[in-house]
Amino acid sequence: MRAGSLSAVETVARALERVRRAEPALHAFTEVWDETALRCAAEVDARVAAGERPALAGVPIGVKGRGGLRRAAPLVAAGCVAVGATAVPGPGTPWQTWGLGAGGRTVNPWRADRTPGGSSAGSAAAVAAGLVPLATGSDGAGSVRIPAAWCGVVGLKVTNGRLPSPDRTGLAADGVLAGCARDAAAYWRVMAGGAATHVPPGPAPAALWSPDLGYDTPDPGIVAVARAAALRLAEAGAVRLAGDGARLRLRDPAPAWRALRTPGADPAAAARVRALNDRLLAAFFAGTDLLLTPTAPTGPHGHDGPGDRYSTSLTWAFNLSGHPAISIPAGLGPDGCPVGLQLVARHGAEALLLQVAGAAATPWTAKCTRI
Repeated sequence: MRAGSLSAVETVARALERVRRAEPALHAFTEVWDETALRCAAEVDARVAAGERPALAGVPIGVKGRGGLRRAAPLVAAGCVAVGATAVPGPGTPWQTWGLGAGGRTVNPWRADRTPGGSSAGSAAAVAAGLVPLATGSDGAGSVRIPAAWCGVVGLKVTNGRLPSPDRTGLAADGVLAGCARDAAAYWRVMAGGAATHVPPGPAPAALWSPDLGYDTPDPGIVAVARAAALRLAEAGAVRLAGDGARLRLRDPAPAWRALRTPGADPAAAARVRALNDRLLAAFFAGTDLLLTPTAPTGPHGHDGPGDRYSTSLTWAFNLSGHPAISIPAGLGPDGCPVGLQLVARHGAEALLLQVAGAAATPWTAKCTRI
């Protein structure tokens, strides 16, 4: 599109047609902005014709929720065209790992009887189904990484506080759902502004595998798929595995996370758990570059809810600590649905996560849109 051989209007029209065909079954969007999107695409074409070279000229995107367009402003300024608001959990349920689109509950593109995860449900489903190459998300406990894992896409949660967030607790951070790491990196180059988005040449980063972070009990089938993906990263030379996770045993963050989210709760106990985990993670990252874990402890649950399992059990520790984390496709679990491998890095090390994630490939991510 920057070269003028393809127009933004053509590209966005094709995306809108894909949405139109898929929505009766997928329910990934609460609103689709056909007329507005085509008008914005024409404006991008005019910018290109006038000699501008927007970094993401004409790239169609979904934005999380009806209020997501404002937070996507840097992407729009870079030439992206928002085609609609993606589904988030509907009212009246305490569980957040699902979505409600305009036509009904959002389904997982891999299995319609399963949820895509949430709360960035529609964003993950839209990317996984090939409707758009990028969709924005936000992550307060795993809301980008869990749907990324269950839908077989890449989900990046940035360092807490690095991008503006309306979350009063400071637990939520912005992120993106993308078909592959290269596309997520394109998002980050725009959102990071003048921040470093490249990793200097050097030896492969040291990484440690932990199946459970010292406190959880993920399903063995999920652990096996995620660990195999970690080993493939090592075999590809992307990381140097530095042993197992026995020497990293965090305190279960669940009580602390809940206390911070519950008005009137006593913050003292939460502060103690948070401080202990912060010390443990600081010591860990002083000597190791990356922490590798399964993203979620189970495969995607049905539309009747998650039962008594917390899908956030391996993700929300890093909302409390603020570390950046990414979920990448690891393979298929026992139920035939995707499994995610979570990579966690030091504060501000999004570029390292994206570099390592770019070395991973599964059969359905080998083809990348290469924004």
